[in-house]
Amino acid sequence: MQSKKLAKSKPGKPTQHYVDISEIREGVVVLKDGTMRAVILASSINFALKSADEQEAMIQAYMHFLNGLEHPLQIVVQSRRMNIEPYIISLQEARKKQKNELLKAQIEEYMAFIQELVSLGDIMEKRFYVVVPYDPKTDKKRNFFSRMSSALSPASVIRLKEKQFKTRKQQLMQRVFIAQEGLNSMGIVSEVLDTQTLIELYYSVYNPDLAQTQHLVDVNKIRVD
Repeated sequence: MQSKKLAKSKPGKPTQHYVDISEIREGVVVLKDGTMRAVILASSINFALKSADEQEAMIQAYMHFLNGLEHPLQIVVQSRRMNIEPYIISLQEARKKQKNELLKAQIEEYMAFIQELVSLGDIMEKRFYVVVPYDPKTDKKRNFFSRMSSALSPASVIRLKEKQFKTRKQQLMQRVFIAQEGLNSMGIVSEVLDTQTLIELYYSVYNPDLAQTQHLVDVNKIRVD
C-alpha cells in the first residue's frame, strides 16, 4: 500500500517556484510581481579610524541622505568565506618568475604564513550592497478590447512590454543616481551591478557552497543553437 502511495505521489515543485526572481536583464532584477530592483555595490569605510570631525561630518551626511529619500532602500551586508586560492596561485607564479633567490625565499615564507593562517580558521570578507526598488503601478484588470488586441496582435504586446520595461528602468535608474549621489557625499565609492555580476551574486546567495567550486560562465558567451 505504501509503495502505491509513493508511486502516485506528485513530483515536488522546481526550485524556480520558490525564487521570487522572474528575470535579470540589462542590469535590472525583475521580480514575479512586476517590481524591479537595482543593486549597488558600496565600498566600506573604517569609521573608527576617522577623526571626531570626520565622523561627525559623515553622520550628518548620512542623516541628510536618509532624510532626502522619497522611496525605500534596502542595505544588505553579505559575509562569506574568502577564496584565497587565486591569490596563492598568483604568488606561485611570481615565485617562479623571480630570479632573486632571497626574494624567492621571502615569497615562499609568505605563502606558508598565509596557508597556516587559513588553516586556523576561515577568513571572511564582507560586501555591502544597496538595493534600490521600483514598484510600478500596473493595471490589475484589462478590459475586453485589450484582451482581444493581445490575442489578435501578440507582437504589439511584446513591443509594449519592452517599452514599459525601458520606461520603468529609466525611473529606477533615476533612483539609483540619487542613491549613488548620497553615498558619494559620505565618501563611499559605489558601482551598479550589471547583468553578469547580478547573476553571480544571486547564484552565490542561493548556492553558497557550490559557488565556491563551480563558477558561472559569462552570460554573453552563452549561445543557443
